[in-house]
This record gives sequence, C-alpha cells and structure tokens, in this order.
Amino acid sequence: MEIGIGLPGHVPGVDGRTLVEWARRAEARGFSTLSVSDRLVWSTPEPLTALAAAAGATERIKLLTTVLIAPLHNNHALFAKQTASIDQLAGAGRLRLGLAPGLRDDDFTESGVDFSTRGKQFDALLDRAAEVWGGQTGIGPAPATDGGPKVLFGGMSPAAIRRVVTKGTGWIAGDATVADVEGFAPGLREAWTAAGREGEPTIVASVMYALGPDARQSVEKAISAYYAFGGSEYVDYGIDIAHTTPESITAAVADFEKAGVHELLFMGNDANPDQVDLLADALGL
Repeated sequence: MEIGIGLPGHVPGVDGRTLVEWARRAEARGFSTLSVSDRLVWSTPEPLTALAAAAGATERIKLLTTVLIAPLHNNHALFAKQTASIDQLAGAGRLRLGLAPGLRDDDFTESGVDFSTRGKQFDALLDRAAEVWGGQTGIGPAPATDGGPKVLFGGMSPAAIRRVVTKGTGWIAGDATVADVEGFAPGLREAWTAAGREGEPTIVASVMYALGPDARQSVEKAISAYYAFGGSEYVDYGIDIAHTTPESITAAVADFEKAGVHELLFMGNDANPDQVDLLADALGL
C-alpha cells in the first residue's frame, strides 16, 4: 500500500508558500502522492492552482485532487484545458483527478450553479473532457498522459459506482474508516467485474491527522470550523476518528492495507511543514 499526504489547505490562515514547502518536503520524504481538497465557500486554495504550483516545485510525487467539486466547473472545455495544462507541467502520469458531485449547497449557490442538476452536469463534464483530452476538438495543449489524467471518483452512491466502472480507474473514500471501505468496496469490485473491466478498481482512502504535543488541539481547531456545516455530531465524529499519535498512524496503515486499500492519504490539520517530517518519521519513511 502506498502512503500519500494531503495539504492542510482547510486550516484557517494557511498561506500559499507554506503549501509549496509542504509539497517539497513531501517529495523529499518519499510520500507517494500530494493531495489537495476542495471547497468554494472557505479559504481552501483552489485545487488546480495549488497542484500547478506543486507541479512546478516537485519532480516525482504524484498529484491528486481529493476531491474536486466537478460540477462547479461549468465551462467544460476550459476545465479540460486547465487539467491538460497541469498534466503537461507535471509530466505524464503524475496528475490524477479525484472528482465528486459535491455536498454543500452553498458552494453551488455562490457559483450560480444549479445544485439539483449537479449529477447531470458532472456527467456532461466528463464526456466533454474525454473529447478534449483525446484530441477530438482542437483544444490544446494535449495532455502529457495518453488519454488525459486518470480519474477517480468520490461518493458512495450508485452513481459513484457507475462513474467508476464506466469512466474511471478507481474510488476515493474521504475522511474514511475501515468500515466505510469494507462496506462499499466489495460492491464496487463486483460492478467492475460485471462491466468487463480488467484487474480491479484502485481504492484510495484519506484520513485526518496531526502529530506532536498539540496534535489534538490542532485537529479540533481545524475540523471544528471546517465541518461546522454538518452540525456538532459531525464535528465530534470527525475529531474522534482523526489520527493524532504515531501509534494510531501505524495502526491505520495496517488496518487499511488489510481492508484492501491501495493508497492511504494522511490529510494535514496543522499547517506547520514540520508535520510532514513528523508523519514520515512515524511511518519510517
């Protein structure tokens, strides 16, 4: 199982140069992937912009959106051009796109995008991007990766399964538990095989973390604000399942690997770049 790390973009007050330093350290310490999350009505950096900066600051580490709220990108040709451009900047095979329809209606309200039809808009974006990436439109640049960046999908709905087996390479379980993976992955694998796909879908899970003497406080500060839209029970749940000790980190790796996860991402909740090294040390990287 590969181990990646997520930028602490949701932490209030984090600045862009700090995120670039995270990217450099993540590559230096041997993490497989650098990921970035997405929300509009928040201070989170725009994911494609953040990954473009990370692509320029690194050479090897894979880049992933976890997950991009795809229907907000309602100029589908421009989205395809933007992502192809990042794929060119990064080099073939480094950029992957984790995409989902989105949960928060305020992100759509502020975008002027209809929340109720986001699924249809999502599917239209995927079709248009495939046309552009495949060279069928004259819109460039051509992606460095043949056919465009690999796409993974978030969510646990029948539509998510449909998108994975027809248009994707795998599934992302955000802020996940082993139980989430064990409950969803078998049905996904069954659908994948039934669709005639070879091999198996890639399973990526992400979890929240912070380390050091103030780890619990860092998680509480970051998650309490970021998850406030879900109510106090949702906030408390997010805090409780976050990993704040080296022992919890290593246990999570063992448990998710046993559940069949191919890559586990630890999402930062403390903006200090030293968190990259603390996590690498805990993992023995």
